[in-house]
Amino acid sequence: MTHGPAQSSVLLPRLPVPDSVLNMFRDQEEEVTDDSTKHGGRVRNFPHERGNWATYIYLPCEIQEELLELLELLISHARRHAVSLTAMEEFHISLSQSVVLRYHWINPLVQSLKERVTSFYRFYSTASQVKVYTNQHKTRTFVGLEVLCGHAQLLELVSEVDKVMEEFGLPTFYKNPSFHISLAWCVGDLTDKLEGHFLQELQEIVDGFEDSAHLLRFHWDQIRCKCGNKFFSFPLR
Repeated sequence: MTHGPAQSSVLLPRLPVPDSVLNMFRDQEEEVTDDSTKHGGRVRNFPHERGNWATYIYLPCEIQEELLELLELLISHARRHAVSLTAMEEFHISLSQSVVLRYHWINPLVQSLKERVTSFYRFYSTASQVKVYTNQHKTRTFVGLEVLCGHAQLLELVSEVDKVMEEFGLPTFYKNPSFHISLAWCVGDLTDKLEGHFLQELQEIVDGFEDSAHLLRFHWDQIRCKCGNKFFSFPLR
């Protein structure tokens, strides 16, 4: 389940932005043409509108080459069961939902996020439990690795990110989240087909992979916020 938007009245950024300043940004807004053929048939969760910037906050994950070999084993095994998985292009742990942000709120939100998260220290997590996930609208299914160690630190980070979201009247993160690193995806809801015995087989591949304990230990040293085509990084201490 997800949290709904903040129930109290929407809180505006600390200093109102005059219309004369907002008009300065109109020609800088992101132009997007939605074409599902360009992203594997995936469906946009919310329609793009001029001035709306899809935004989310996450921990970027730099994985070792050997883990890509493990991922290929998982994809090949799925293919033998007539399941076509596509490897993720990048790997991360989400700290927020994907939300819609107006252009003139980007800098205030980024500044608020910076104030809340840069006091956190770097830490490690282990993610070795294979699990199946779907997105909120059941349009995509993911095979991921659930975090088993480092969960408490992730909850602390999400708590601060949620406060930023509430400040701008945006949806907060999921209740009782299953923090995970998505490895591969497919279109549609294939939960019934992927769970059960098939999922157990994937887990056996992960457990039996050489040096998997080392490969599935991840070091987090920064938080990122993606707003449309803009990226903001916040180093941890």
